[in-house]
Amino acid sequence: MMKSICAIILLALGLNACNQTTESSERPNILFCIMDDASIHMSAYGYDWCQTPSFDKIAEMGILFTNAYTPNAKCAPSRSSVLTGRNSWQLEEAANHIVNFPAKFKTFPEVLRENGYVTAKTGKGWGPGDPGLIDGETRLLIGKAYDQIKTKPWANGMSNEDYAANFDAFLDSVGQDQNWFFWYGAREPHRRYEYGSGKRIADKKLSDIDSVPAFFPDNEIIRNDMLDYALEIEYADAHLGRMLESLEKKGMLENTIVVMTSDHGMPFPRCKAQEYEYSNHVPLAIMWPKGIKHPGRTVKDMVSFIDFAPTFLELAGIPFEESGMQPSPGIPLSDILYADKEGQVNPERDILLIGKERHDYSRPKNQGFPIRGIVSDDYMYLYNYDISLWPAGNPEIGYLDIDGSPTKTEILRQFRTGENDYYWNLSMGKRESSEEFFNITEDEECIHNLADDPDMAALKQSMKERMESMLKEQQDPRMFGKGDVFNSYGYSLEKGWNYYERFMDGEFTIEGTGWVNPGDQEMSILD
Repeated sequence: MMKSICAIILLALGLNACNQTTESSERPNILFCIMDDASIHMSAYGYDWCQTPSFDKIAEMGILFTNAYTPNAKCAPSRSSVLTGRNSWQLEEAANHIVNFPAKFKTFPEVLRENGYVTAKTGKGWGPGDPGLIDGETRLLIGKAYDQIKTKPWANGMSNEDYAANFDAFLDSVGQDQNWFFWYGAREPHRRYEYGSGKRIADKKLSDIDSVPAFFPDNEIIRNDMLDYALEIEYADAHLGRMLESLEKKGMLENTIVVMTSDHGMPFPRCKAQEYEYSNHVPLAIMWPKGIKHPGRTVKDMVSFIDFAPTFLELAGIPFEESGMQPSPGIPLSDILYADKEGQVNPERDILLIGKERHDYSRPKNQGFPIRGIVSDDYMYLYNYDISLWPAGNPEIGYLDIDGSPTKTEILRQFRTGENDYYWNLSMGKRESSEEFFNITEDEECIHNLADDPDMAALKQSMKERMESMLKEQQDPRMFGKGDVFNSYGYSLEKGWNYYERFMDGEFTIEGTGWVNPGDQEMSILD
């Protein structure tokens, strides 16, 4: 009898399988947690200098993913991919940073709302940019903001939003049988930090860091900066822990999908806003006590942010093709969630694509630094389309694609004094080759370019051909000689358009940028 009832419901809703439940009390709730600028420095991955017990709990009670990537290592385009299930080159203006979000791209929270879910957020949602209007009101790409409750953060530079208390306020506003989606957007570990806060507040020691990335100098300044970054991650993790406790107390944890990740890598030179391992490789853990029958697994399948939207809609019993969203190349993660295997679960999840166009207003003529790449478990291939450009932004306006930081300042100091130009070349210098090819198993810092290694030629070429074939299938304008379209899209801020030329004419100063330090600017134009 129950099977017959289930079949009738499924037919009525156009679902594909009886195990995709449709009763509101059976559909899962979703808590999606996304940090702002964190690489994989969670203790679950073995980084003892950054303690993340809440992230680790999700991994222990669910699945720890070791190969999760954002398609684009910058805030707005990365979050656009999460919301739409599409790669940057498929998103028109939303491929860029500080943009107007195109009306044509529906988001999965909007679909969830149309299908009986209440959606809301706290902290940082999509942005920076303008989401647009619907019927004269600001478009809710995610949902209603819960940000009224404030707290005293651990250190200066951290947000005073009490994320966990705002989540509690949201839970108090919804009925016990009401399906919901909640976006927890921690603003940490985004810059700026209180220098020395990691040592002062958490009693961390410089020696706690077992190794400094090879593209940074290894000294007290860098290690302090990394410890401050770790403290910010721990602050975001602490709020996540309070959220998990609230779900448990309310009896909601069993049927809530909890996801914890970050929009892209750490806000340091050669990381955020680039396309290397430290740029795009992000932490990811997912728990769902009711749905994941074999928790505690570690999975190495290649997982992209474009997989989230089709996953959430499938688990909510909503056929993607009937959602009104633009088609997604993403693959639902249900095959992994329902599996009993660890390691490589699905052999077809062996590669993913990454890339970028324009980030901050960093270059003449509104240009970005276009890159496309393909990543496997072992290798990363990148193609830089114009190596005459500065990858971190033009020096004479402050390398605007790198946030101001003690680490950036130290690299610039060593370069300008003639002490050492190695780190400057890696982070700020022009690329020497259009092609970059790295063995990321042995060289996760992407220092040793194997593009000209004859022993690697066949593998490099096969990855390049596969990348370009996939990009053509996804109608990437750059594959058809139309890549300049990305430079033609405007900014959501008027000052962004022709910013470089206006800066050089004296209309703007480096003090007015807000995210770099005055000393970041080179006072003469470099070759």
